[in-house]
Amino acid sequence: MKKLVIALGVSVLLGACAGSGMSNASSSAATPMVGGAPMYPTKDIVDNAVNSKDHTTLVAAVKAADLVATLKSPGPFTVFAPTNASFAALPAGTVDTLLKPENKATLTKVLTYHVVPGRMDSAALMSAINAGGGKAMLKTASGGTLTATMSGGTVWVTDAKGGTAAVTIANVYQSNGVIHVVNKVLLPG
Repeated sequence: MKKLVIALGVSVLLGACAGSGMSNASSSAATPMVGGAPMYPTKDIVDNAVNSKDHTTLVAAVKAADLVATLKSPGPFTVFAPTNASFAALPAGTVDTLLKPENKATLTKVLTYHVVPGRMDSAALMSAINAGGGKAMLKTASGGTLTATMSGGTVWVTDAKGGTAAVTIANVYQSNGVIHVVNKVLLPG
């Protein structure tokens, strides 16, 4: 029994030391991972997004809409970035149709609807939601409006058609703004 108590004490101590080291490593590595890649705050939105395996459709769309130069500019921008799974959830053929050159204007409108001028991290979003009595109206780069609310510890973004997206990864800081990963494509009115 005494050996068991000593063994248990040693394992707790070793676990605490290992946990402490991991905690320090995590806190010193403030670079979040998105799509299996580190998102460096010294890189711009495009340079980080091209490395995320979860955002290849978004990157292809940004390129097709000729928005690369815009999203590499100083900004700042707040981008609600849908994942590949978000695009895949759209009706069959939607993405292929949007990526055609003749639909560039529509694609640009959809993409810029995910961009809010300025840097709104989660603290700024929460402040705007509280100031708005539970919802924040966000003017997008396309001229539309997104509505941000909070429920169950999650920030929700509602588009002009009533669709809602959850922010699944918040505060991915970039040199020219901040990205919030969302689980749905937001659609303008």
